[in-house]
Amino acid sequence: MKGLILAGGLGTRLRPLTHTGPKQLIPIANKPVLHYGIECMEDAGIKEIGIIVGYTPERIQQIVNSVGDGSKWGVKITYIEQDAPRGIAHAVGIAEDFIGGDDFVVHLGDNMFKEGIKEHLEYFKESGAHACLILSESETPEKFGVALTNEKGEVIEVEEKPAKPKTNLVITGLYFFKPEIFQFIRKLKPSARGELEITHAIQKMLESKEYKVISRVTRGWWDDTGTAESVLRANRLILTDLKPLNKGVVEENVKIMGTVNIDEGTIIKQGSVILGPAIIGKNCVIGPSAYIGPYTSIGDNTKIIGGEIESSIVIGDATIKFEQKIVDSLIGKNTIILSENSLPRGYRFIVGENAVIRT
Repeated sequence: MKGLILAGGLGTRLRPLTHTGPKQLIPIANKPVLHYGIECMEDAGIKEIGIIVGYTPERIQQIVNSVGDGSKWGVKITYIEQDAPRGIAHAVGIAEDFIGGDDFVVHLGDNMFKEGIKEHLEYFKESGAHACLILSESETPEKFGVALTNEKGEVIEVEEKPAKPKTNLVITGLYFFKPEIFQFIRKLKPSARGELEITHAIQKMLESKEYKVISRVTRGWWDDTGTAESVLRANRLILTDLKPLNKGVVEENVKIMGTVNIDEGTIIKQGSVILGPAIIGKNCVIGPSAYIGPYTSIGDNTKIIGGEIESSIVIGDATIKFEQKIVDSLIGKNTIILSENSLPRGYRFIVGENAVIRT
C-alpha cells in the first residue's frame, strides 16, 4: 500500500496568507497541516508516500524544506510535480508511475481526520473493493462531491457539487483505490471548471458495472482547512486534545489555568494570564500583563506585549503590542501589530506574511 498526498492548489480562499506559501503549511496547533496527513499514513503502516507539489519553484521548495525526505517519520517521500491546478484526478493520474500497480490511499493535504486512516485502510483491504470513499454528513452538501449509497454502504452514484444533492453524505478528502482507477482517469475530459474531476472517474468506474466501489462514514470530526474559518475550527478541535507541557520559564504573579503547552526558550512574564487550551511555541515572550485565551496557538519567536488574544492562530515571528482584544484571527509570519490609538474591542485580523499594522 502506498500513500499519495495532494499538496498543490493555490489556496485562493486563504489569501493573503497563501500569496507567499502553500496552504498545506499553515500550522494547526503549531504543526503544519501537511504533517498531520503524513503522520496518519505512518500510523497506518504506509512507508512510501508521494506528495503532489506545484506550481512554482518557491512553493515546492517550501514544502520540501518542511517535510524533507520523510526520515523523521520513518517513511520515504517522493515529490511529484504538477504543472498547474488541473484537478484531483489529474494529480492522481500523474502519480501512476509512482504507484506502480500497488493499492494506494489519496489524502488531500489540507484535510484533517481526528480518527486517522488506519481503520479505513484495513476495511478497504478486507473488502476486496476497487475503491473506497470516506464520507461525512454535511449541512451544505452542494459545496462538495456527494455519494449516493445503498444500505450496504456500496456506492451507487457520485456527483460533483450538485445544485440539488440527493444525499447529505459528502466525499471527504480521503480515498482508497486499486490501480484500476487509472484507466478511468485516462479517459477523462476537463469539466466545466476546466479540471479533471475524481468524481467523474469514480462514476465511470461505477457505470462499467465491473468494479465495486464502497464507502465508509467517518466517525470522528473531519475538517477541510481551506478557509480561515475552517483553519480556526481545526485549531480548536486539535487543542481540545492538547497535553499539558512546560519547557519554558514562568515568572511570578502569572496565572495559568486549563491545559497549556509551553515550549522551550519561552518566557511568560509577570502579570500575564493564560487560559487553556493553548499552545505557545519556542523562544516566545508573553507579557508582561498579557492575556492568552482559550483555543489560541502562538508560533515560535513571537512577542505578545500586553493586550489580549483569544481563539486565534499566530503563525510565528510576530510582534503584537495591541491594547485591545484580538479574537478569531489568523496572523501570518513576521507580522507587527502595534497599538498607538484606542480602538473598539474585538477586532478581527486575517493577515498575510510580512505585514505591518499600526492603529
